[in-house]
Amino acid sequence: MSKNTITELFLIVDSRDWDKMISVFCPNIVYERPGYAPIVGIDQLLHFYQHERVIASGKHDLEHIVIDRHRGSCWGRFLGVKKDGTDIDELFADVYIFEDEKIKERRSYFFRPAI
Repeated sequence: MSKNTITELFLIVDSRDWDKMISVFCPNIVYERPGYAPIVGIDQLLHFYQHERVIASGKHDLEHIVIDRHRGSCWGRFLGVKKDGTDIDELFADVYIFEDEKIKERRSYFFRPAI
């Protein structure tokens, strides 16, 4: 598995080029993200990014990507703006399971008080 899949994912998200999502995600993707029910399937994923995601714009800065066969992770910082105009400065980490060079499962974590 190449780090390019993860790098490409964030380029697609930051450019809001939703049509290219199928190039990095399996059709049966499962995406778990705090505050949302699991997003299952490429259609639900596209709907999330196009209609539910609270972010209007921004850029992910990846600090590091680690790949171990069919699993991977990355972490970094996102700077952007929400749809309501407020700024976002968020540390994040993602873990992945890959299948056929695409992301089959993704789970995101955010660095903030929770428990």
